[in-house]
Amino acid sequence: LAGSVDDPCGFICLILTYFSVFYADYVVIQYVLIPAYSESVWCTLHGSVFNIILLLLLACHSKAVFSDPGMVPLPETAIDFSDLRSQSSRLNDRGCEGWTVCSRCETYRPPRAHHCRVCQRCIRRMDHHCPWINNCVGELNQKYFIQFLFYTGMASLYSMALVVSAWVWRIRTPSKHLIVAHYIILLVESILFGVFVLVIFYDQLVSIITDETPIEQMRNRLMKDKPNNTHPTHITHTRKPKIALLREVFGRGSIICWLFPLHSSPPSVGGISYSALPDYNV
Repeated sequence: LAGSVDDPCGFICLILTYFSVFYADYVVIQYVLIPAYSESVWCTLHGSVFNIILLLLLACHSKAVFSDPGMVPLPETAIDFSDLRSQSSRLNDRGCEGWTVCSRCETYRPPRAHHCRVCQRCIRRMDHHCPWINNCVGELNQKYFIQFLFYTGMASLYSMALVVSAWVWRIRTPSKHLIVAHYIILLVESILFGVFVLVIFYDQLVSIITDETPIEQMRNRLMKDKPNNTHPTHITHTRKPKIALLREVFGRGSIICWLFPLHSSPPSVGGISYSALPDYNV
């Protein structure tokens, strides 16, 4: 399942992402490792490690792009919402509190699901729509998105360290101006992407361990700051251990597996099976 194919910004960001990765690999191999470490085993070692990081980066990015972020299934037939209040009370009676109606998808959606105007679908536990993966970040692909951020940060730091070390200590080639130009471009690229993903990576981890998506944080803040709101209705969740919240995103296997884009079983919320309709007769 691909991301939003009709989003030109997302398509451009995808092209820019792959171009930046391959350009970084080209500069590191051609203008850093070969000129500076060609007569040393460090050339092979650094080249292998750097390319493994890039392969993992691309694998995680591809999984984030093409994985279903958690789209709420659409009903096969149109749903009658004429008796919405009665239906809502029946929902509550069956323990399905929090289900809401999306007027744009014209379907019921489970708790913590939100409508994405770019994907034009409701996404379970939607975090945000990210143009860099041309897809939403939601319940089922947040793991791959965070892994992509992690390996992008590692690649940025690694390339900066290699460039600085080669520039300061090892560079002894006649075509120095061309090499320096590539060094400067790669350093700027690495710093920009490194700082960018570091901030997003931190926000993602905070969102997980607080069990609150950015959409929910904003909604709760607005509810709290709303004047004359004597009975705030912000969303609250049962407190869980931080490690349990992390396992809901990264899987319940070994922590080492959290570093790899492996498939993990989708989480369940309150024993509710996600379908186009909640568990009651329409």
